[in-house]
Amino acid sequence: MSVAETNLKALGITLPEAPMPAANYVPYVLSGDLVYISGQLPLIEGKLSITGHVGKDVTTEQAADQARICGINLIAQLKAACGGDLSRVEQVVKLGGFVSCTSDFTSQPEVINGASNLMVEVFGEAGRHARFAVGANTLPRGTCVEVEGLFRIAK
Repeated sequence: MSVAETNLKALGITLPEAPMPAANYVPYVLSGDLVYISGQLPLIEGKLSITGHVGKDVTTEQAADQARICGINLIAQLKAACGGDLSRVEQVVKLGGFVSCTSDFTSQPEVINGASNLMVEVFGEAGRHARFAVGANTLPRGTCVEVEGLFRIAK
């Protein structure tokens, strides 16, 4: 069992099946030793548990929990891209986070920390990454958060 799998187990996280795309795109693209993973929504068994705008309908803490779920779905996609072997993950290179929020909300980094913290908890130092966190007026399906990722893997 890889360190990542051991850490997931210790965190009580069971990875779901990698979510299927909702439109005309692929869930990830392999290019050399890089895996580009499409934006992941906080879907659990294909459903959103929270919708709305952070700063109005959703608290920062709730949105951070939703970002963590996005991170779990990113790792599920990454595992699929690695042929089921998370020990191939060498580095979480970059996360990109989008937060559906009110125009005066400025805590997007705290929301996306839900995904960022998970990457460090699961991959240790290899989980430290570059990142962006931006606000948006709306996101797909009414979700409050979406996270994409770039990862380096061993060939």
